[in-house]
Amino acid sequence: MATRPVEIGPAGFHTARAIERIRIARGLTQHQLAVRCTALGRPMSNTALSRTERAHRRCDVDDLVAIAAALGVSPAALLPLETSPIQTWERIQGVLLG
Repeated sequence: MATRPVEIGPAGFHTARAIERIRIARGLTQHQLAVRCTALGRPMSNTALSRTERAHRRCDVDDLVAIAAALGVSPAALLPLETSPIQTWERIQGVLLG
């Protein structure tokens, strides 16, 4: 069976970059962060973390929470910020209406 390519949207790309940026700012290697996630109860290899940071692997909610805890930040710190509800609605409309 053929596999579909992973489709990562703008929020996923932002989150991937935020994970990498904060990890580097904390002076952690991918291996060290993966070990921290595993110690928190979310087993993760450094390969999985690398693929997440490069947006070649989706970051599910459980991964997001574990990575944020391992980095010492809120999960919200890894997500894109919307400046207003109107911008959020306009973005949704743009996606829906093409």
